[in-house]
Order: sequence, then structure tokens, then C-alpha cells
Amino acid sequence: MLAERIETPHIEGMIPAAAAAPARPAVTRLALTDFRSYASARLSADERPVVLTGPNGAGKTNLLEAISFLAPGRGMRRAKLAEIDRRAAPSGPAGAWTVAATVATPQGPVQIGTGRDAESESGERRLLRIDGATAKSQTVLAEHLSLVWLTPQMDRLFQEGSAPRRRFLDRLVYGFDPAHAARVGGYEQAMRERARLLRDGPADPAWLSALEQRMAEHGIAVAAARREVTARLDGACRTAAGPFPAARLALTGEVEGWLEAKPALAAEEELRFRLGAARRIDGESGTTTIGPHRGDLAVSHAGTGRPAAQCSTGEQKALLISVLLAQARLQRALRGMAPVMLLDEVTAHLDGRRRAALFDEITGLGAQAWLTGTDPGLFAELAPSAQFFGVADGQIAPR
Repeated sequence: MLAERIETPHIEGMIPAAAAAPARPAVTRLALTDFRSYASARLSADERPVVLTGPNGAGKTNLLEAISFLAPGRGMRRAKLAEIDRRAAPSGPAGAWTVAATVATPQGPVQIGTGRDAESESGERRLLRIDGATAKSQTVLAEHLSLVWLTPQMDRLFQEGSAPRRRFLDRLVYGFDPAHAARVGGYEQAMRERARLLRDGPADPAWLSALEQRMAEHGIAVAAARREVTARLDGACRTAAGPFPAARLALTGEVEGWLEAKPALAAEEELRFRLGAARRIDGESGTTTIGPHRGDLAVSHAGTGRPAAQCSTGEQKALLISVLLAQARLQRALRGMAPVMLLDEVTAHLDGRRRAALFDEITGLGAQAWLTGTDPGLFAELAPSAQFFGVADGQIAPR
């Protein structure tokens, strides 16, 4: 049984939680089984930034992806769960992947285990245990650990469609409101069920009305949370100093606009009515034509007023980092702790001045950041305040 393989790491000589509780969240132990390139891997760390260096293809990003499964969702690569299983090796066939971690929180250490349930009918179900007890939903993860990440694929975030930007924004919202994950999940589930009923037809009007009511309740709450965090981040970005460009942020969309002009309850009733009126066109098109899933995060360069999509590749990367750092500063100010940051090949497109500024921000925030790169020299400024590991040939060793 896969559930039996999702174990929590043993910590030798564990001291009482009250004495061990840190002032900031951190992943202090990570254990992988049959995950991507790793048959088995173990890594212990403290609350300081973690630098992983090694050649391309060594497995550095795989470690960050494993950590990303300690948050709700499909991980930072958004891969199908079965695609993450290690391919069969000469030593024998691989099983379904598992990740086990110890997460330090202000309330004390939390043991998290997750992995793919190979016995599910689809093979795409994820199991989750927290402190040894089975969790019914991934959304509970947001209550224990706030994670944000930047990957090389996100360098095109401003060039792509709106869906990746909404996911990026939702990840930032989780850091302020862990319940946001449940609302997003509830809205998307109701939307999928409504689309299926409209597609298969004829649908029971009462059941459709119930689903549309759920969509309206969750959808307006989702839009309102996104709107509030976007406004807060816009203010935090504008007051930022240093070599990273200040960003302007705005939430766009029809539903989001309603919240500018009317109370949330009135917006909720409007969405419910519009969903009911759109049943025929939604059934014919196979889409849901109205809702917060059509909103977008608009980002521009505060200094030039230019939309982020029209900025250079380097400036787009700098704007992304600026937004992420603003979120970390704001989260620390409002909740007393910065998120854990996963920064994959983050030094690409950054000159020495911006690299140094990024490292200064990370250490100043007291955040645990996991950074990857091929050249240890690029992280020299972090040496006094970080821990370094080399990754090569499926092995992880302190440097």
C-alpha cells in the first residue's frame, strides 16, 4: 500500500516543540522515494537559505519540485502525478513516488507525507498525511507552510495566457489567507461538475442551480481575496527601493469589476444570475463564459508605465522577483513570517548588483530560500548566511 510508504522522517533527539519552535517556517528534512531521478534521497537542513549547485540534469530542480508538493496543487511543474514516478532502473522497477518532510513552524515541527496513489482508478490521486493522520484535502497544507516559487518557465509568465498569472497570484494569496486554497478548489470543482452536466444533458435544473450557487459563493470570495492582495502588493511594490524595478499591479476582469461598484453579496447574486442565463451558450461551447477564472493579473513597470509583456527578458525577470519580494515583505509584516521561497536558476538574467540585492533581501527577511544554479561562485555573497549542497549523479552532499 502506498499509504504505508508515506512515512514521516525520524528526528533523532527531538526537543520539545515549545523550545524548538523557530520564528520562521522552514523545510528542515526532506526524504524522497522513486521521485523523478531519485530512487531515494535524504537531505537535512536548518532554517537558513539552502543553495543547491551542480551540473545541468543533476536533479536540483527535482528537489525543489518535491518541496513544492508540500503546498496545495500540482507542484511547480504542474506535471501529471504518474509522470513524476522514477523510470525503471537496472536495479529493479520503481514504485509510485513519495515525499516526506519535516516542516518547522512557529507552533512546532509538522511531519508531512505525500505521494501518488497507484491503486486509484486514474492513478492521478495524491495521498496526504500530516503528523501521521490522513488528510482529506490538500488545502490543509496551506495552514502549515506558505510556499512561493520562480522557475525558468515562469520567465514567460507575462507572455502567456492568463491562467498561469492567476495561479501565480493565488499562490501569493495563500500566504495571507490559507482558506483561499479551499475556495479556489471548491469553485473549480463546481465549475467542472456544471460543465459536465451541460455537456452530457439533459441536466436537472435544480442541480444546476445548486452548482451555480456554489460557484457564485466561492467565486466572489476568490475574486475578492485576489483583489485585496493585488491592491496590497501594488502598494508594497511601489514603495520598494533598490535595483529591482517597482511594479504596478491590477486585477482585471468582468467579475472583478463588479466588486468595484457593488457589495460582495450583490456581486454574488449577479454571478449566480449570469451563470443561469449562460447555460445554453456554455453547453454549446463547452466553456464557462463568466466567472473569476477569466480574470487576469496585469503587471507593468512603474518607472516607464510599460506593460510587463513589452519589457525586455531581463526586466520581466526583475519585475517577477520584485513582486515576489514585495509579497514576502508584506507577509512578514502582516503575519510575522516570510514564505519559504523556491528559486530555480534565479540568477539567470541578473547582473551582479541585482544578485547581491536579492541575496540581501532574502537574508534580511529571515526567509528560508532554496536556490539552484550550476556555478557556486554566483552565490558567494550568501556563503556566510547559507548552507551549500552539491548535487551530482543522484547524490546530495554538503559543500
